[in-house]
Amino acid sequence: MTTSHQLFQAAVLVVLVFIAADYLDLLKPNTSFQMSANTPEFLEVPALTKHTATVIFIHGLGDTGYGWKPVADMFQKDAGLGHVKWVLPHAPNIPVTINQGEAMPAWYDIATFGRDKDEDEEGMMKAKRAITALIEREVATGTPLERIVLGGFSQGAVTTLLTGLTIDKKLAGLAPLSGRLPLMGKFKELMSPHATSIPIFWGHGTADPIVSFKFAEESVELLQSLGFTVIKGGKKPEGLSFNVYKGLPHSTDPFELMDLKAWLKQVIPPTD
Repeated sequence: MTTSHQLFQAAVLVVLVFIAADYLDLLKPNTSFQMSANTPEFLEVPALTKHTATVIFIHGLGDTGYGWKPVADMFQKDAGLGHVKWVLPHAPNIPVTINQGEAMPAWYDIATFGRDKDEDEEGMMKAKRAITALIEREVATGTPLERIVLGGFSQGAVTTLLTGLTIDKKLAGLAPLSGRLPLMGKFKELMSPHATSIPIFWGHGTADPIVSFKFAEESVELLQSLGFTVIKGGKKPEGLSFNVYKGLPHSTDPFELMDLKAWLKQVIPPTD
């Protein structure tokens, strides 16, 4: 078994084991939806109080939206985030090169966990269209763009950055975790005019063997060169807040989630 394949297996097995979840609750049939051909299936976690904001959070390779429901449940228990509805899309099953061509949940194909000169641009753009359709659905049902945060983990973080920084819709904020900037060679020409003014919470672990910390640093440096104001750590709702977690592998932990929660409470605070 190759090192790359071992890392792949480790990535797929990453779960949020530090949060307890009620398995039966995850399988309730009325919480998962299928929309139009352009919109992915998704899990919806309703707000606990009056709904005035939405977080769309995109899972990583091999996962589903259910993998992040425990986080949504935990965040909603905070009095400052009970008004937030969570939309957790499910990636389609597609052949994945690093999985020996076998189908699995993925937003786009991936050939290596290192630098991939042949990124699946077509697949990435298809994922962008799918997430954009979810954003448009939220707006159509009454949630203003300035009350929608887009976030994601790993492949979901990549999709978050590609979507949130290139569409003509300015969101309340972006929250990429353990991700990188896609299509770096052409990202400047893809960026929307308002991209540099969108608040970003970027979280990454220094011990990440899948999306290396160095790759994340280079991504942030490129964005800084394109006009983004980078803040090393911090939870203010402005600029690109680059939050580093020492020793964290390709996962999240309570410290990162605590910081993300504090940031969300400032970006989409209660309106009442």
